[in-house]
Amino acid sequence: MSRYRAVLTGAGGGIGAAMAAALAPMCEILLLVGRDAARLSKVQRELARLGTQSRTITADLTTDSGRDAVLRAAVETPGGVDLLINNAGTSEFAWLADQSDGAVERIVQINAIAPMQLTRRLLPLLQAQRAATIVNVGSIFGYLGYPGCAAYSASKFALRGFTEALRRELADGPVRVAYFAPRATRTALNSDALCALNTELGVAMDPPDAVAAALVRLVRRPAREALLGMPEKLFARLNQLLPGLVDGALLRQLPLIRRHARGGVPRSAPLPAASSIRSSEGGTS
Repeated sequence: MSRYRAVLTGAGGGIGAAMAAALAPMCEILLLVGRDAARLSKVQRELARLGTQSRTITADLTTDSGRDAVLRAAVETPGGVDLLINNAGTSEFAWLADQSDGAVERIVQINAIAPMQLTRRLLPLLQAQRAATIVNVGSIFGYLGYPGCAAYSASKFALRGFTEALRRELADGPVRVAYFAPRATRTALNSDALCALNTELGVAMDPPDAVAAALVRLVRRPAREALLGMPEKLFARLNQLLPGLVDGALLRQLPLIRRHARGGVPRSAPLPAASSIRSSEGGTS
């Protein structure tokens, strides 16, 4: 079986590092993309221990220069690249009224616009292969709009729509396009408030290694998408068919969700600025 020459964005974060290790046995070379050079170097050392060749690209994918740096590395890769995993992401668990314009814009820029623009740059290289794969790492919240995650849900809905449309554009060519939707994952991306909410609601949080293993399964099989976890997967599907039922269930949980998302801030007194936005080298739900 041929081995991939892969680009993995968000490679320095918890999920990204786990993905890199899980993909390593399948890859001839891994291009590790992220904003934190030290974290990328740590992942690279681990891959070297596993016997996998890798290259680090320190880049901010919200900028032209950052995306161009990834393109240059891909062009310089012998044989070109045949696997792109758009994993970089960011989130903020907060009521929309409490968020700043900058926080909302950054969430959408990192989670939706940057992967679209990076994919567009790399598409000619991928289409030149006999077979290639693009996996966009979204979220269960790309199917299910969740209170306290309005901007995040919107960005992941956008990424899912992009994935679907691009898959149809490329349906008669060599590039497969898939959407990967983890549920809540135990990484530093999640705020203390979100972790506390998940604990109170009894919501499971997957370890990064389990998410990475599921990603590898999606890469290996010809599927359009993969949604992780029950009952989250069922809830997402139910939301597509009978959104009113989901509205009712979330309405009953709304006071609890609001209390955690707003940190006790009264509804009539929104915060003057967003709480510190948590950026990650890897996407989660």
